Amino acid sequence: MLALKLALVPGFLAALTIAGRVWGPSVAGWLAGLPVVAGPIVLLLALERGPVFALQASAASIAAIAASEAFNLAYAWTCRFMRWPFALIAGLAVWALVAVLLTHLPASLGWSLAAACGAVALAQAGLPRVDGVAPAARLGYLDLGSRMLAGALLTLAVTSLSASMGAAWSGVLSVFPLLAIVLAASAQRAHGADFVALLMRGMVIGRASFAAFFAVVALTLPTLGVLPAFACGALASVLVQGATKGMISMSGKPRAPAAALD
Repeated sequence: MLALKLALVPGFLAALTIAGRVWGPSVAGWLAGLPVVAGPIVLLLALERGPVFALQASAASIAAIAASEAFNLAYAWTCRFMRWPFALIAGLAVWALVAVLLTHLPASLGWSLAAACGAVALAQAGLPRVDGVAPAARLGYLDLGSRMLAGALLTLAVTSLSASMGAAWSGVLSVFPLLAIVLAASAQRAHGADFVALLMRGMVIGRASFAAFFAVVALTLPTLGVLPAFACGALASVLVQGATKGMISMSGKPRAPAAALD
């Protein structure tokens, strides 16, 4: 399973990078909402620790959307005035603060959904607004390879930590903003702050499919068992992702030619 994630996450990052180059940052952010990282982590925990642990971790994963949106807000605003290392520090500091608070929430699906919905509404209202388009610069293979390597290393670190934590922290860490960190830092360096803002606005819309995945998993685990519940969650996630496609604004589509890489 770990080998699968170490291959899946860098591959997904490469796909998101190309999507951002061809269709714009909003589409890349929207696609990043799919539970490609957190889903396999929680599935592995479910197989190792049982459905009760997985149910609690699934609820915590939904609540952790709030921490991810806190990271996005802090990063998106800081990167408009400072270079990416400082924006990353600000984003991670805010993420850690919100993550600690979330682990003290009651372990219920209702509280988790309330936290996630509140955070999504706040992010929708609070993220920087961009008029027009955010042109994408050309991207070299070295930069793409660096993104994929960073994704693999972060996946290894998060997986190792989550395996040794309780259900609440396992769920929260499974939603560590791994994709956002790699995409935002590299996008700021290559394309600028407006591109980052549009990327993160797309992520807000993509949260719906993520929440649907874990909500269905949490609701069906007690009766269906681990593998059928995760299969139902994956189906729900794909259906919700398709339903939100029309919400994506194509205003962030880059002016540059469609070629994705140099």
